[in-house]
Amino acid sequence: MRLALVVQRYGAEIRGGAELHCRLIAEHLGEKHQVTVVTTCAQDYLTWANAYPPGIHDVNGIPVWRFPVRKARDTDRFGRLQERVFHRKHSEAEATAWLQEQGPYSPRLRDWVATYRDHFDYWISFSYRYWTTFYTMQAAAGKAILVPTAEPDPAVDLPMFEHLFRSARGIVFNSHEERSMILARSAAEDVPADVVGVGIEEPEEADAERFRARTGIREPFIFYIGRIDANKGCRQLFDFFQRACARLENEGVAPPLLVLAGHSVLPIPEHPRIRYLGKVDEQEKYDALAACTLLIMPSFYESLSMVLLEAWALNKPVLVNGHCDVLQGQAVRSGGGLYYKDGDEFREALRLLMSDERLRESCGRRGRTYYRDHYTWPVIEDRYDRLLQRLAADDGILEAVPE
Repeated sequence: MRLALVVQRYGAEIRGGAELHCRLIAEHLGEKHQVTVVTTCAQDYLTWANAYPPGIHDVNGIPVWRFPVRKARDTDRFGRLQERVFHRKHSEAEATAWLQEQGPYSPRLRDWVATYRDHFDYWISFSYRYWTTFYTMQAAAGKAILVPTAEPDPAVDLPMFEHLFRSARGIVFNSHEERSMILARSAAEDVPADVVGVGIEEPEEADAERFRARTGIREPFIFYIGRIDANKGCRQLFDFFQRACARLENEGVAPPLLVLAGHSVLPIPEHPRIRYLGKVDEQEKYDALAACTLLIMPSFYESLSMVLLEAWALNKPVLVNGHCDVLQGQAVRSGGGLYYKDGDEFREALRLLMSDERLRESCGRRGRTYYRDHYTWPVIEDRYDRLLQRLAADDGILEAVPE
């Protein structure tokens, strides 16, 4: 099939979120289908300033069309509009203005999609809440498949997105919780859909001793990797962890280290049991996962946690924020870890996982089984192909999924 994947920004150096999700799907579907990516020239998700040259480029063997962003985000205006649209009574015009500031605002991208709508069998748009997705779905009406990557934040309740969900030719959900959330808000039960998610690239090797030699960390530690941000639950993590350390030390129990890696937009407490590594590359990430005792995932909002899959691929248990339905669902369905909903539960779950080796081994083993059954690339590719084949049969496209 001829498939166009649309995403707000795209590049081999963009290593997280829906952008990485889109790139991995593009590269794997590209092994069977004619895949093109359509995106903007932006690299920074806060400003959408043009950074890449416009035109067609090759990224890991996939042709990528980049279109300029007409104007960078006005962060002050965006903040004011978001506060009003999310938390106050607002007009449709204000919601539309918010979406334009949300961006990335690229009329040339939208017009290109409209011009070449029939050149592709289907257009697969990633992340429902961006300007590029909203207007691509309109320009490619009848051929637009949505990968929402939705989280239970105020954006998903905006009336402007109800029609977006219902108008999709198909929906690819990341999790059962995401599907339930969107269907409850949009009445899109009749839209062909499946829970698919995304696979991960397992490392050829993950060397715990190499991590220890590089960092000097040889004692037990819990590991967090990702953006260090209040929105990712890190402020609460710091609070819960420091209180757990104090309690454990009062009981004569040595607390573990908390080791963090990733871009920090939140001050990291100066604490003897907290260590910040800064940004790490893919090999360093997997070496750290191999060396850690468990992975901690404190986020309140996720549509699917890829880092949980990465930890489970290495037989590591996880501890997750139970206020995030997706994370709790992943942990419960897999048996790959525990969840907490307050500071006391965090402390006791941490104590249990750190002290019970058999529990850790059981969680890690179950997590890996869950990952292999649901999130290896052959499984993900097969689910995409089945949905595409179903749509192609209904739409009378003779060139269905290749054998």
